[in-house]
Amino acid sequence: MIGLYEVAAVRAAEQALWRTVPEGALMDRAAAGLAAYCTRWLRRAYGARVVVLVGAGDNGGDALLAAAHLARRGAAVVAVALQVDRLHARGAAALRRVGGQVRPLDTISDLKALVGQAELILDGIVGIGTTGELRAPADEVVEAANDAPGLRVAVDVPSGVHPDTGVVDGPAFRADRTVTFGATKLGLTVGRGREHVGELEVLDLGLAPHLPEPTALQLTDGDVAGLLPRAGHVDDKYSGGILGVAAGSAEYPGAAVLSVGGALRMRSSLVRYIGPAAYGVSGAWPEAVSADAAPTDAGRVQAWAVGPGLGRDKRAAQVLTDVLRMDVPAVVDADGLRLLARRRELLQRRSSVTVLTPHDREFEDFGVPLGADRVAAVTELAARLGVTVLLKGAATIVVEPDGRTYVNATGTPALATAGTGDVLTGMIGSLLAAGMAPGLAAAVGAYVHGRAGQIAARGGALLATDLIAAIPAARDSVAPD
Repeated sequence: MIGLYEVAAVRAAEQALWRTVPEGALMDRAAAGLAAYCTRWLRRAYGARVVVLVGAGDNGGDALLAAAHLARRGAAVVAVALQVDRLHARGAAALRRVGGQVRPLDTISDLKALVGQAELILDGIVGIGTTGELRAPADEVVEAANDAPGLRVAVDVPSGVHPDTGVVDGPAFRADRTVTFGATKLGLTVGRGREHVGELEVLDLGLAPHLPEPTALQLTDGDVAGLLPRAGHVDDKYSGGILGVAAGSAEYPGAAVLSVGGALRMRSSLVRYIGPAAYGVSGAWPEAVSADAAPTDAGRVQAWAVGPGLGRDKRAAQVLTDVLRMDVPAVVDADGLRLLARRRELLQRRSSVTVLTPHDREFEDFGVPLGADRVAAVTELAARLGVTVLLKGAATIVVEPDGRTYVNATGTPALATAGTGDVLTGMIGSLLAAGMAPGLAAAVGAYVHGRAGQIAARGGALLATDLIAAIPAARDSVAPD
């Protein structure tokens, strides 16, 4: 798993490492690594036109020293200094020694033309020590860079992105690639900040022995491959855990079909569907056991998936009540969440784990403002309700009641279409029925769901049924060789 850290933890680790290495060694290591990445992406250094946007402090120093490496290899480098009186002296001197230019911003008559001609634009305006909205002239410089056609590379964090929360209060550098130093900052993976990062590379500086437990975790293919349930030679349709699905209604039978499909494709085991969409479910998925019955008549199950397309009438409310009174794990989505927001006492009576999977509007029904800091909001709701919460979005966030947090790294904007959330509900329910812990079930489900979306989107406009069909390929894509 990849650890995601807040700035305070990274700063403390850097200080601990600084005491063991010569002065300036960490910055030199970071600059050399950054220059190596840039050379690889450009496929050359000699003759490349490079513009470096330089602010005050160490972030500017990293950028200047990296630019000096590129200039030494033959790149034509111009560093644009936003604050000449606070320029990193050693970095500026190193660049000048190898023929690079350091020019104050106010001496450049046409910044757009300058950055427009660059093959590489390095963003060293502000780093992890600065938060909040970019002030003039940095905001205008960033906007000019964002319009340029060259490769945009952020140094440690894109300027204008809060490194802890991913909040973007105004203009922010929109990187094609970001090279972050020592450890992945949480704000690079969540909120609007994720949209500004591009492809992320983590440059190892040797901080690992000095880092504490991470603020959040990000699963990898290897993690998911090791966690996914896989049928063995002695397994049968019952041994993998039976999922009950209480979803759909006369008005919305498709939600039931999608949830059951997601569950069946996620793993090999039995799914019991109960509800008024039984005929449609049987037609789509004859592998499922379907009946128009109450949850109390479903027979034995190891977990429930409840809510998609359920409706919000008295029947639906009773279905939700019946499910949550049973002593088995449950995942609640869609209409189930709307009903639960008005019946939170059902959670207080629960003796087993619960996973809630809201989108933004459903989340706020529970009385916690979402705001810009999404991780903080999900953490508050999970602790307040004593449940695991999965907040959907460009970066899906999963938080357990004790604060353990996962941030999903897979997915595509194409998943923002009707029915894909119903599929996810079935997938998570299937993992709960297999005995997976709730936080991991939600995180693994989101990971495979996102990967399936990436695969399905290759064929054009994505439908929820395409997503279900792509789940086996998504599982295979994380399988060990």
